[in-house]
Amino acid sequence: MRVLVSGASGLIGTELCAALQARGDEVVRLVRRPAAAGDEIRWEPAAGELEANAVEGFDAVVHLAGAGIGDKRWSDERRRLILESRVKSTELLAGRLAATSQPPEVFISGSAIGYYGDRPQPVTEADEPLPGDFLSDVTVAWEAATQQASDAGIRTVHIRTGIVLSAKGGALKKLLLPFRLGVGGKLGNGETWWSWISIEDEVAAILHLIQAQVEGPVNLTAPNPVQNLALTKALGRALRRPTFFPVPRFALELLLGKDLARALLFTSVRVMPTKLEESGFAFQHPDVDSALSSVLAKG
Repeated sequence: MRVLVSGASGLIGTELCAALQARGDEVVRLVRRPAAAGDEIRWEPAAGELEANAVEGFDAVVHLAGAGIGDKRWSDERRRLILESRVKSTELLAGRLAATSQPPEVFISGSAIGYYGDRPQPVTEADEPLPGDFLSDVTVAWEAATQQASDAGIRTVHIRTGIVLSAKGGALKKLLLPFRLGVGGKLGNGETWWSWISIEDEVAAILHLIQAQVEGPVNLTAPNPVQNLALTKALGRALRRPTFFPVPRFALELLLGKDLARALLFTSVRVMPTKLEESGFAFQHPDVDSALSSVLAKG
C-alpha cells in the first residue's frame, strides 16, 4: 500500500511509519519544511498550502498533525493554536483528497477522548460530547473538518485516542523520573479515571482500521480503564519502586495552570473501545500491568 502520514515525527506517527514500512508499505510524510527526499511532501496548513496533485494516488491517509495539548500552559493564544492547528489542517487535507481523481480508500483522522468531557461513567462512541468543555468543543470541530472527504465517498475514521503509554513520550515519560527515584505517587486523590492504550496497541489499531470496514468515530483505548491510583501502583510494581508520595492537586495546578491540569490529569473519563472490538481487533495489552511491562522493556 501507499500511505500518506501527517504528524509523522510525533510519538504515534514515528511508530506508525516504522510499522508500515516493516510490513512493506510505501510511506510518504507530510512535512512543514522543504521536502528533503522523495518520500516527503511539504505543506503549510496554517496558510492553506498543499499542492492539489500532491495527495493523488494514495491507498490510505493517516492524519495525526496538531499542536501538543500539554506542551505549554493554556493562554488564549495557545487555545487558539490547539484548535486551529487541528481544524485548518484537517479541512485542507480533506478538501485536497476530495478533489483527487483517485481518492484513497480510507482517511484516518486524529481525534481524542476529550470529546466526552468529564464523565466517570463508562462511555462508548454512541455518547454525545460535553458542550462548553474546551477539549470536547475542539474534538467536535476537528471531526467535523473531515466532512469534504466523507462527502466524496472516502471512508473516514475518527480515532478518539486516549492516554498513550510509551516510555518515549507522552504522560508516562513525564512520570518515569520521579517514580524511578522512588518519589512517585498518586496525583491528587487518585480517583480520576484514566483511559489509556499502549503504544503497540495504538499503532496496531490504526493498521487494523486501514483495512477494516469501519467508519466514523472509533475509541482507541484499552478495554480496562483504571483510576490514577491503580495506574500509580502498577507503575510502581513495574519499576519495583515505592509509590508513597502523592502529588497534591494544587501543586500540579500551580505548575501547569488550573485549566491544563484539570484537562490532562483530573478529568475522569471511562472510555470503552466498543467499535474497535466489534470490528475484530484483539488487544495485545488489555490490562495496565502488561502494557507497562511491555513499554518499559522497550524503553
